Amino acid sequence: MKTVLVTGGAGFFGRILKQEILEAGDRCISVDLCPDEDTHPNLRTFQADIRDREALGRVFASERIDGVVHCAAVLAHGSVNRAFLWSSNVEGTRNLAETMRAHGVRQVVFTSTNCLWGEALGRPVREDDAPNPVEVYGLSKFEAEKILRGYRDLNPVLIRCPTIIDCGRLGLLAILFEFIREGRRVWTVGNGGNRYQFIYAGDLAKACLLALDHPRPETFNIGSDDVKPLAEVYASVIRRAGSRSRVCALPRTPAVAAMRLAFLLRISPLGPYHYKMIAEDFLFDTSRIKRLLGWRPTLTNEEMLWRAYQYYSENVHEIETRRNVSAHRKSADMGVIRLLKWVS
Repeated sequence: MKTVLVTGGAGFFGRILKQEILEAGDRCISVDLCPDEDTHPNLRTFQADIRDREALGRVFASERIDGVVHCAAVLAHGSVNRAFLWSSNVEGTRNLAETMRAHGVRQVVFTSTNCLWGEALGRPVREDDAPNPVEVYGLSKFEAEKILRGYRDLNPVLIRCPTIIDCGRLGLLAILFEFIREGRRVWTVGNGGNRYQFIYAGDLAKACLLALDHPRPETFNIGSDDVKPLAEVYASVIRRAGSRSRVCALPRTPAVAAMRLAFLLRISPLGPYHYKMIAEDFLFDTSRIKRLLGWRPTLTNEEMLWRAYQYYSENVHEIETRRNVSAHRKSADMGVIRLLKWVS
């Protein structure tokens, strides 16, 4: 029986990862800034800020830890404070690495992001492609990667993830789901022919557990296979939901210009990464993780998005009451997008 510490354990993905660890027969320690309401005989939970070195030290001193999966991150949604995001994602990672070193814990898996790129490369992105983030979240994740790689006495395995989806994933997706539930038009920027890769949370959790046993530092891309155009993925969910919604296209150039202006005016939840990539292809080349870890995805984009929509539809009224939870476990503030909803 191993003991695995999960940062961000009360978040959307952290909760799924905890369950995977516990079902494997191992013990789990959850650390999160938000309260963790989950219970299990082999689960211990701590409400703590990873920027607090003393608090982290007390967690690590509480029992022997075999490995860490570092999922905690502040997202750049809405009006989040930039300094808070940077200190949490960057200095929090440094504190975690220092605390691991002090307590002799070497194995760490870090969930990074496709936001390390802000433009399409015209082909699937490989692990050796140079990152080029365009906003603070991607910059902070890239800096955290560099911090972990700099500790020669740690064994960091970095897993770069596209959008993580499963039952319970909300945030910006909740805006899409609200449109579908109410039978409104669902908009793509351009003709919706672009392919944007997701990753099923259960598949990512299994990859994290495989990576905990990987014997050397490594960087892996992860993502779904058989990625369909976004318009086709949306249409599949609409059809299965029995919704009156239909997929419609916004002209690309004026739509992107409007999103850029709305971001500058701070009236939109969409940041530079979103308005640069919303009409682009983005796919990771996942051949390395398949070859070295024997990992394979199990769900397609349309299957996992349908699972997430079903959860939203069945729990919408309870979701509206959520407050002190992570950004992915509540609906994002729609901002100026509400004007688009009114005409949809």
